[in-house]
Amino acid sequence: MVCLTAAALAAAKKPVTMDVAASARRPGGAGEVRWAPDSKSFVWKESGKLRSYDLASKSGKELVSLDEIGKAAHKPPRPAVFEWENRRVREEDVQWAKDGRSLLLVVDGDLFWLDLATLKWEPLTATEVAERDPKLSPDGSLVSFRRGNELYVLERQSKKVTRLTHDATDTLWNGRLDWVYPEELDLGTAHWWSPDSSRIAYLQFDVSRLHIYPHADLAGIRAIFEPQRYPSAGTPNSDVRLGVVAAGGGETRWMDLGEPRERLLARVNWTPDSRSPLVQKLNRVQDRLELVDAGSARLVLRETSKAWVNLSDDLRLLKDNRQMLWSSERDGFRHLYLVSLDGRQSKQLTRGEWALESVAGVDEQARLVYYVSGEESPLERHLYRVDFNGKRREKLTRAAGVHSVSMSPDARYYMDTFSSLTQPSSRTLCTSDGREWAVFRAADRKLGEEYEILPTEIVTFKAADGAVLYARLIKPAGFDPAKKYPAIVMVYGGPHSQAVQNRWAGATLDQALAHRGFVIWQVDNRGSSGRGHAWEAKLYRRFGKQELEDQETGVRHLLALGFVDPKRLGIHGWSYGGFLTLYSMLNAPDLFRAGAAGAPVTDWQHYDTIYTERYMGLPEENAEGYKLSSPLNQAAQLKGKLMLLHNIGDDNVLFQNTFRMMNALTRAGKQFELRIYPQKAHGVTGPERKHMYEALAAFFEQNL
Repeated sequence: MVCLTAAALAAAKKPVTMDVAASARRPGGAGEVRWAPDSKSFVWKESGKLRSYDLASKSGKELVSLDEIGKAAHKPPRPAVFEWENRRVREEDVQWAKDGRSLLLVVDGDLFWLDLATLKWEPLTATEVAERDPKLSPDGSLVSFRRGNELYVLERQSKKVTRLTHDATDTLWNGRLDWVYPEELDLGTAHWWSPDSSRIAYLQFDVSRLHIYPHADLAGIRAIFEPQRYPSAGTPNSDVRLGVVAAGGGETRWMDLGEPRERLLARVNWTPDSRSPLVQKLNRVQDRLELVDAGSARLVLRETSKAWVNLSDDLRLLKDNRQMLWSSERDGFRHLYLVSLDGRQSKQLTRGEWALESVAGVDEQARLVYYVSGEESPLERHLYRVDFNGKRREKLTRAAGVHSVSMSPDARYYMDTFSSLTQPSSRTLCTSDGREWAVFRAADRKLGEEYEILPTEIVTFKAADGAVLYARLIKPAGFDPAKKYPAIVMVYGGPHSQAVQNRWAGATLDQALAHRGFVIWQVDNRGSSGRGHAWEAKLYRRFGKQELEDQETGVRHLLALGFVDPKRLGIHGWSYGGFLTLYSMLNAPDLFRAGAAGAPVTDWQHYDTIYTERYMGLPEENAEGYKLSSPLNQAAQLKGKLMLLHNIGDDNVLFQNTFRMMNALTRAGKQFELRIYPQKAHGVTGPERKHMYEALAAFFEQNL
């Protein structure tokens, strides 16, 4: 018998390299499962195939090859000028018919109908123009979609197409989202069927007043002007209004929802009886959210905050047409309420110093609501259920870690996608009481069997005021507690993000850097999500100050552990983390020896309206807050080594941010390194990602 020590087993595995980290697939969620209306099966896409799974037999099978269907599609020509559509636009490419016997498919811009009994498919459209954002009507007889900036409806049997809107222009868009709505309101579509299939509610965007950012494609022999309509803080938003049009065509009825330039239309839901759309309306700085019956312009309920009101997708309108489920942070933490449809009666169903994350499903017959929350720990997510009286609350998931849930329409089954710091992602089908029904995808352990995935530890400590902070720590390969190591502080730090969780990460940049001898450290400072609204609102009207205070507390705790060299500290982050890297380098210049700021916001007047004004207010009303939150005004304070990284075609944090930082540093006589990448995206992907990772590693090795 041969006995191997843990050290010997680790030595037998390969180290995680930059090449592995750059090409590793990120752990997936359960969002791609499309449940059948009867909840007895679901479909999903995999490797160019459409597959189905039957719950009764616990087996899956291939339905059709999407690649084969694609051969019949009329692929739209590539646009001459790049269109800056937001990555968060969500279009359903697989939709079930109400009877569960057929599927609507979108393949290469055309619509197809698949009969599940025969597995025969037929094209519904064959055009050189893509049918965008198609939606099957609730009764299954019609399909709505957008061509260009206009809305259309197709009769499925006859394939007759009716044009619903007729007034679109280059700057007036019917049923088409602008860039900022999906990015910052997480609104993925701009039209909605009424439950009785008779009408469609849609948003019309007038983008004519939006600021135009002058992107240019420099890759060819001749530069190409590719403007993006990007509303930066303090500049006009799109003028948006809500209309309702009959499915057969005719005049649009416009809803009276107040002055378009003073509000945002964030969510639209039809009442179950198809009487009227309900609209969630925010004022511009987003400290007031109103749920409005659009047909009568009647206020149903209002949420307010001294800071800002966070949106959710938790609204569930019950079939009795008298009640709805609503979530609110009115007591400091997001919780569930059962509210009458007129807003006059309300009952709180969950309570406590923990935050509900999402509603997973509702069983109206049993009067139960299923939800995911951090009640067990802010580092974890679990599925719970509670009845409509706020009683019989029960935790359904057991394994410690992070669970994401896709629930069947009748709430009898759910897909649980689970991982932890030590368990790679797995997917299990469960019954509504939490019992395992079948393993859909066992955890893939090949990565950990081939490569040495260094352990991630969760560290807990307190700030000076007693607030509990969480950090994650990765020690270098071959760690020796008697040695002193360089450390890299990984940082994001902004709202609506939580980096420290009991979740599997896999082969990441952190792992590759740890294999090169660095300690990896990351703290979720105040402002991060998962800890309640008061925790998050510490950043209100001032970015950088609170975050840096908590990061400095974290560094002091790290140094107290005894194995990090205080003279060899680095910091790295992307996006908000890029901003916080710069802010930390300039406002704690003696703490960090080197920093790599990726896609940093350098002046919040450059960032978009909806995000920035939610937290910072309008520039003219908070000039001092904007000034103090801008690294541009602190360039002369740089002492350490600095690298700036940015895609020149970044549509989110515009390259202008880095350009102005370069200018400020140059004028202050400060040297820095610069890595510019050519992609038209916020993140760096593909071969460029490996190049960037190697550049980051070389920078920190040289300077730490």
